Amino acid sequence: MKIHRLGSIVWKEFIQMRRDRPTLAMMLGIPVIQLMVFGYAVRMDVRDLPMAVYDESRTQQSRELVRKLEATDNFIATRRASSYREAIAMIDRGEVRAAIVIPEDYARRLKRGRAATAQMLVDASDPNTSQNAIAAAQLVGQRQNISLLIARAGGGASEDRPPVDVRVRPLYNPALKSSIFIVPGIIGMILSITMLIITSMAIVRERELGTLEQLIVTPITRGEIMLGKIAPYMLVGYVQVTVVLILGRLVFGMPVVGSLLLVYAVTFLFIVANLGLGLFISTIVRTQSQAMQASYFFVLPNVLLSGFMFPREGMPPVAREVGLAFPLTYYLQVLRGILLKGNGLLEVLPQTGMLLLLALLFFGFSVNRFRKQLG
Repeated sequence: MKIHRLGSIVWKEFIQMRRDRPTLAMMLGIPVIQLMVFGYAVRMDVRDLPMAVYDESRTQQSRELVRKLEATDNFIATRRASSYREAIAMIDRGEVRAAIVIPEDYARRLKRGRAATAQMLVDASDPNTSQNAIAAAQLVGQRQNISLLIARAGGGASEDRPPVDVRVRPLYNPALKSSIFIVPGIIGMILSITMLIITSMAIVRERELGTLEQLIVTPITRGEIMLGKIAPYMLVGYVQVTVVLILGRLVFGMPVVGSLLLVYAVTFLFIVANLGLGLFISTIVRTQSQAMQASYFFVLPNVLLSGFMFPREGMPPVAREVGLAFPLTYYLQVLRGILLKGNGLLEVLPQTGMLLLLALLFFGFSVNRFRKQLG
């Protein structure tokens, strides 16, 4: 008899699950979609890092060095710098991730059988990406040395030093500490998960508890209701940012090179964007379980395609384009640029503009979707 009663309850749950078709579709469809997306998009190896070239030599030998760097598939020359300072500025602004600096006497020293040097500047704020870049640059130097030594064999005396010395200079994180890269990412990840999941259930909770009726009969506008719901979470978000910054500085020794005021200003746009997206989800679902599943449908791509865990340079072009639709992609670039590189407003203005646009879009969608009525 007990087994019969248990079977009845189990059968009843299956019937209820079948009736709740949106939830059933999310449970079955979301894992398949995420598996296909992440299995295709997530790559640990880094390819085609944008590289600036500052070539003072302007000779066949210097152009050959650049070609060999590109032949590794780790670098692609996308910018030409007119000075050493400009090359570093391009890395500061995030336009490139590395820069090769070839001095004026590079070819002349090689022709005379003397050692020539070149410097590779690498953005080391991301240790995983920079380690691949450093290894590739050193490999190119070794290959260049082998080819030159073979060509010089039997050609007379030369210096004991290798013919080409590619010196790598890691910027912003010389020790290649992973914690310095991870802490700013944790700030964005915590804010994304907290703001998105909590607010996605806000309107749904009101509907399930029956308190939405009380809001409907009030003269409060849709925008006022939405603003009233996100205001407390904004305060919570700023507390989270402050706590992580303090602990990151005291425990992990994370540098704070730029302006904290600018960090908090950009954080406002990021919080509003995530709250707006969470409220938008809240207006298109009916139950809290649907809100939770829909939130995770956005959270995982937001985290994995934004560059928090995996380098965006290693992703296929389609995955990189999809990642541009998430606020965390731009917020991570801003945070790491300000905290690690000391960027100012001008350097992070493009990313800040995109955060502003996404904040307006998501919050505007949520207000338009919301209707002061049940059902």
